[in-house]
Amino acid sequence: MTKRADRPATLTDVARAAGTSTAVVSYVMNNGPRPVAPATRERVLAAAAELDYRPNRVARALRSRTTGVVGLILADAANPYFAALARHIEQTLDRRDKLTLTGNAGYSSDRQEHLVDRFLAAQVDGLVIVSADGGADVAERARRAGVRAVYVHNQPDAGRAPAVAADNDSAVHRAVAHLRGHGHTRIAFLAGPDDVGPVGRRRAAWETALADTATPRPEAASPQAASPQAASPQAASPEAALTTSPLLRSAYTRAAAATLTRRLIGERTMPPALITATDEQAIGVLAGARAAGLPVPERLAVVSLDGTPDSAYTAPALTVTEQPLRAMAQQAVDLLLDDASPRPPAQAALVVRHSCGCTPA
Repeated sequence: MTKRADRPATLTDVARAAGTSTAVVSYVMNNGPRPVAPATRERVLAAAAELDYRPNRVARALRSRTTGVVGLILADAANPYFAALARHIEQTLDRRDKLTLTGNAGYSSDRQEHLVDRFLAAQVDGLVIVSADGGADVAERARRAGVRAVYVHNQPDAGRAPAVAADNDSAVHRAVAHLRGHGHTRIAFLAGPDDVGPVGRRRAAWETALADTATPRPEAASPQAASPQAASPQAASPEAALTTSPLLRSAYTRAAAATLTRRLIGERTMPPALITATDEQAIGVLAGARAAGLPVPERLAVVSLDGTPDSAYTAPALTVTEQPLRAMAQQAVDLLLDDASPRPPAQAALVVRHSCGCTPA
């Protein structure tokens, strides 16, 4: 069982080695369209392995008019949240025998549009767009080219393509209720430089949650778990909570959040409790507090809204609302490949650690 050393094995080589036709080899390699006897299938697979046969994806694409490739555009590949989401999307596509081609927009709308054009030129079978801003509806370009597209995490305001959103509303309400369970009524929110995209929706949910006088939800911490600062007199009315709970802003980087935290501590204006829009900001807040000598959670309780893998390994470990990234990835692929009907987004789970003042089991 040999092949020429100067060229890769072909379908004909495998058929000759297995003692069967090229059509049968094709049926085995493509899992159809016709069934193949188990003994014959094993013989073909053994011959393919011996010859180190690799199916020609280009030839298959010409025959089927599909490439088996899906383009994935990330808002920022360096952000652990988007990296974790990308991993789930790639794994889900791989189970559907799709190769993922990934591009990094780096928070640039122009770069995002450029990547869409490049992927369409490469004749991808579909596009998964993890967009972070409220820019142009780039999925419309794919639609005009006859290529399906789906948004994940965020959809532009004018977007018409199917979308799988993160859990913004209930995640924020869970975080506020949990901090209220610690006795906090002054609960600040660290947003981004502006209110576009999911962070804007999280900011709006924070304002609504502060005005909500409902009893904290069951997952809220018990009074015994409250931090020392939470016992200090604080405003009790919804109006007072809104006016004494500041809206803070920084870029979505650890460095920017750390700088802001040190400045607020130096000015003695750091609030006693803080919800951060992203884990990257939360990690920066912890670093800034440590550098300034402010203990967390004793003097500053922190809850973050992403729940990336990094959040479990901070000091102290971050309490987070963990976004359902695996479920989001699965729904996005179903929408893209199966034309499935949109479903309500899965809810984020509150993961209690130490940064809020709890002592987790």
